[in-house]
Amino acid sequence: MKPKSLGLNTICTHVGEVEDKQFKGAISPIYMSSSYAYEDVEVKRYPRYFNTPNQEALCKKIAMLEKSEAGLIFGSGMAAVSTTMLAFLHKGDHVVLPQTLYGGTYNFVVEEFDKFGIEFSFTEGFSEDNFSEKIQDNTKVIFVETPSNPLMRITDLEMISRLAKQRGIVTMIDNTFASPVNQTPADFGIDIMIHSATKYMGGHSDICAGAVAASEEHIKIIWNLAKNLGGSLSDYTVWLLERSMKTMVLRVKAQNKNAKKMAKWLENHPLVEQVYYPGLKNHPEHKLAKKQMKGYTGMLSFEINESLDVSLFLNSLKLIKPSMSLAGVESTILSPAKTSHGLLSAEARKEQGISDGLLRFSVGIEETEDLIADLQGAFKKLTKMEKI
Repeated sequence: MKPKSLGLNTICTHVGEVEDKQFKGAISPIYMSSSYAYEDVEVKRYPRYFNTPNQEALCKKIAMLEKSEAGLIFGSGMAAVSTTMLAFLHKGDHVVLPQTLYGGTYNFVVEEFDKFGIEFSFTEGFSEDNFSEKIQDNTKVIFVETPSNPLMRITDLEMISRLAKQRGIVTMIDNTFASPVNQTPADFGIDIMIHSATKYMGGHSDICAGAVAASEEHIKIIWNLAKNLGGSLSDYTVWLLERSMKTMVLRVKAQNKNAKKMAKWLENHPLVEQVYYPGLKNHPEHKLAKKQMKGYTGMLSFEINESLDVSLFLNSLKLIKPSMSLAGVESTILSPAKTSHGLLSAEARKEQGISDGLLRFSVGIEETEDLIADLQGAFKKLTKMEKI
């Protein structure tokens, strides 16, 4: 059977395994060595060169999931983002980014790019005009994030690809929130796919990793810088990530289903001002999300009534965990103003539309009835306290 004909579950389960030739075990053996022979070998292996047996094998799985020729795995999502951007941006170059995106990426751009002499522009919206008006003669990269963190805005990938190809610009996407289960940007002409593999690829809140998938030509450019920056991943974590990815499709589809139910419930709650979820018909880019996504992701955000104390609300939850990360099998929630976007100034958060009452909700695989009961209990506790 040709690899291209394999389904997602089959790719997650079988592609990128290391064959146990000695004992014929059912799962990949783990090669922990940090030192390999260099005489009379086909490949000179070294962990920082991203080519140990486990590293090399897992990259094949990630590349196939993203319909790409090659992949690289990193020590974190930001290692993947920063290395990839710097591999294609040099002194005097310019990059265009969307209005809202992950706080870590935003901080990296605004705090570090000036040191490298790299120029940047943030769009004022998500339309073709918003992006095209920011493109300059020295623009080398368009970087997008869709759905965006934390407001779940959707960018038209086909439009971005068209704009870029007309001008010889490289396109990059942070595909973390969608995962390859829900979105395959290569289908729309995007060049480079980036993930915080800590999230849906890992899925159990116990590993930190990043991933990149692209053509062999683009991966070689990234690798040339990556080997010098040294953001590689330990083989034990690589092994754990490969193990976790075997169930990614099953997990993500369950989270998609739960998130849509939770979004609809929150949308009708009197103490919720607004819900941000691309699967809702009132989302500004719902039709676009339906067109370019296979599922609407397990992530959503919502704003609670300004009269409610955010910290008290979070501390009143019993099942849903106020926690810094996302996409685990357990449901987590956080205040972007205090965590993912906490390093941004109040003015910068306001420009992105991130209010103090905004909560980012990563929906897990629990029964939705239990999640609803937990949220309802927190709302009731706060309204009772207000009456005291």
